[in-house]
Amino acid sequence: MNGKILATVNGKPITDAEVDAFIQGLGQAGQNYQNPQGRAIILEELISRALFLADAKKSMLEYEEGFKQELARTKDRLLTGYAIDKALAKVTVTEEELKKYYDENQDKLSAPETVSASHILVEEEDVAKLLLEKIQSGALSFEEAAKQNSACPSGQNGGSLGEFTRGQMVPEFDEACFSMEVGELRGPIKTQFGYHVIRLDGKKEASTLPYAEVKEELRARLLAEKQQAAYRSRVNQLKILFPVEKY
Repeated sequence: MNGKILATVNGKPITDAEVDAFIQGLGQAGQNYQNPQGRAIILEELISRALFLADAKKSMLEYEEGFKQELARTKDRLLTGYAIDKALAKVTVTEEELKKYYDENQDKLSAPETVSASHILVEEEDVAKLLLEKIQSGALSFEEAAKQNSACPSGQNGGSLGEFTRGQMVPEFDEACFSMEVGELRGPIKTQFGYHVIRLDGKKEASTLPYAEVKEELRARLLAEKQQAAYRSRVNQLKILFPVEKY
């Protein structure tokens, strides 16, 4: 970290590193201050806070009852968080637990059925029929027909829409694609956008996601479940040690 001193307040230095830390503490909004003007604003804020701190110490505000109460509340809050962290610190997830969790939850870890398709979109049904005939006869390739005639931006890519799952397209288009065989041509298919000539380029059946692919996601999920269980268990133990009365 950069220890360059940028200012002093009552003899106490404010460093470049403190400006960095303050900006980082702002999260995403801190990006707005990662420039000379922004850093100057943050430096002024740190100077202002240092002035308030110097005045508070000179005025012995720390001995006022209001501050003592606020300090006690802050201490309790920090101590509570520290105690919870210690209670959960020993909770871990083993490889055996992960594999068991994977085996028992495979129904929730499936990749849905997908298809990849290309299409040509035109306004007139007769145009769609003519294009389909030309493609089927070999007079025109699907890609050429898409580039020359499709009203969809995908036409520039030969009509390719890439891979998608059920429900991502309008119902008529969706139903057609998921009932086709790979390599099949179909059309015209009417939708709210016009008339489509469709070619199914690929199909993947629903399948269980590989263990290696979901391992870290499962680790986070299982760890959270175990931590929640440990939290509830510790609370129940503490209720035996310390009386709790509800009114």
